[in-house]
Amino acid sequence: MTTIDTATITVELPDAFDPRWSRLPGIQVDDRRLTIDPAEYFFRFESNTWLVADWELVKSQLLDVDETAESAVEQLALDFVKKHGESTSDATRVLTTAHGVYSYLLREEHLAGLGLPQITAHHLRMLREAATLMALNKVELDGHISNVGPCWFFPAATSVVFDLDDETGGMLDEVYHGGWFNEHRRVESIKAHAALGGRLVHGCQSVPDQSGGVVAPYGASMANFRDDLAEFKAGWIEQVYAHRVTAAE
Repeated sequence: MTTIDTATITVELPDAFDPRWSRLPGIQVDDRRLTIDPAEYFFRFESNTWLVADWELVKSQLLDVDETAESAVEQLALDFVKKHGESTSDATRVLTTAHGVYSYLLREEHLAGLGLPQITAHHLRMLREAATLMALNKVELDGHISNVGPCWFFPAATSVVFDLDDETGGMLDEVYHGGWFNEHRRVESIKAHAALGGRLVHGCQSVPDQSGGVVAPYGASMANFRDDLAEFKAGWIEQVYAHRVTAAE
């Protein structure tokens, strides 16, 4: 449900997106150009502002900073967001920033150390594209989830777009929110996500259960986040799956 009015979002990214993203309502892909109609794309769209920091600044001033016994990596990221974070209503800036963040975090050089030979560079592209779109989702400080798009439900959305079976979609989701982020990756992720104004949090437990991930502001109520998510997810997951293309089609 859309509760605020907003203009169509158009962004041209450095890399082409898979044209099959257009299978989902409200999104059209033309090579590197994405066009999103928020009224059709989002299940819930209550906020058209996001907190971001300049990705180039994150790269130059945060990524190479090491935590100490007095200043944990989370504190480094929080201090950076406090100092450099900016509120923006420019969704194209959010998507461009997210593309930079996830191109860095989900880069191919990490494949060799992942321990999952079935995950390929093509799978990383799927992850990068979905994660870029997920950056438009939003959680408020009180834990209320104000923006929800189909990419919140990662296995469902990727099954529609990339024709993945449930097992492969679940495995990819596990890589995204679990096995990929060992401690080294987790530290890297915390720093990089400062560009999106917070930290990556997941509603999922030990296995993919479509509870999704979002970049939440530091200090957001995770108890309220959990309760809000539990109320809406089942019906919206079903709506995403309804856009699957069958073999007959």
